[in-house]
Amino acid sequence: MFATMTADDRIYEIYEVAELTGLAPARLRAWERRYALVRPERQANRYRAYSARQVALLRAYARLIQSGGRIGTLVKEPVDVVIARADARDQDGTAIGAYLVAVERLDQATMQQILETQLRHLGLAGLCQQVVLPLAELVGDRWALGTLPVALEHFASETVVATLKRALESAARSAGPTLLAACLSGERHEWGVLSALARAQAGGWRLSYLGPDLPITQFIEAAWRVKPALVALSAADPANVKRQLGELQILARRMPDGTRLLAGGRGFAPHAAALRPSGIQLEEAEFPAAPPVAAAGRPSSTH
Repeated sequence: MFATMTADDRIYEIYEVAELTGLAPARLRAWERRYALVRPERQANRYRAYSARQVALLRAYARLIQSGGRIGTLVKEPVDVVIARADARDQDGTAIGAYLVAVERLDQATMQQILETQLRHLGLAGLCQQVVLPLAELVGDRWALGTLPVALEHFASETVVATLKRALESAARSAGPTLLAACLSGERHEWGVLSALARAQAGGWRLSYLGPDLPITQFIEAAWRVKPALVALSAADPANVKRQLGELQILARRMPDGTRLLAGGRGFAPHAAALRPSGIQLEEAEFPAAPPVAAAGRPSSTH
C-alpha cells in the first residue's frame, strides 16, 4: 500500500522478489539453476537474499518477456544490452515513457506538464495507480542498475511528490474522520504513501500528512493534538523497522483512546508476528473504509 520503490541498501527474500517482479518463486529458482542469471546470497537460515540491483535486473528481464522475449535468448546477450533494451521499451511514447525521457533531459517543465495532463484525464487516484506507481518502479530500478544517476532520481522524485502534494491539498476536504499519516523515521520515499493517501481521501478520510522521516515521539505528539480516528505509518525497509521495533511495540499504548493504528509498506511485513499483538494493524493493499461520522464530528462507531 504505502511503499513501492525498492530500497537500495536492503535485501529481499524470494517471496518479496516474486511479488515485485511478477515471477513465481519456482521460476526464479529455475532461472538461477539453469542460467545463473541472478545468484542471490544465502542468509544464515539458508534463505535466498536478493539485492536491490538483482531485483531490478529481474524486472528488466520480466518486462522484455512480457513484450515477447524469450529467456533462453535474452540470457545469451550481455546484461548491459538487456538493460538498455528494457530502458528503450519503457520509453514507448506513453506518459510514463515521456516522463522518463524528460527526466533524462532535466526538463522539469515537460515533467510537470505530463503529470498535470494525466491528473486532468485520470483524476488523482487514477494518476497514482496508472502513472505514479509504475513510474516509481522504473525509476527505482534504473537507479539500482546504475542507468539513472542519483541526481536524476531525486529530480524525478521531487517533481512527482510536489505534484501529488499539491493535488491532495487542492482536493475538496472530506468531512469524514481524520487520518494522520507519516513515514517512519529513516524512511524518505513518499511516492507510495502519497498514492495511498489519494485513495484514502477519495474514500472519505480527512487527511493530515506529516511527511517523511518522522521520529516516533513527534508522531505521538501530533496524534494527541489531532485526536485522529486512524494513524498510519509507512516503511519500506525491514531493517529500519527492526531498529525501532521496541518503540513500535508500545506505540498503540501511547495513542489517544479510540485511535486505530495502522502500519503499511514492505518494511513492516517481516515483523508482523511481533507487531500485531501490540495493537498495530498491518496493511499491504488499501486503507480501511472511512467510518461514518456522527454529528459531533467523531466516528459514530467505536474501534
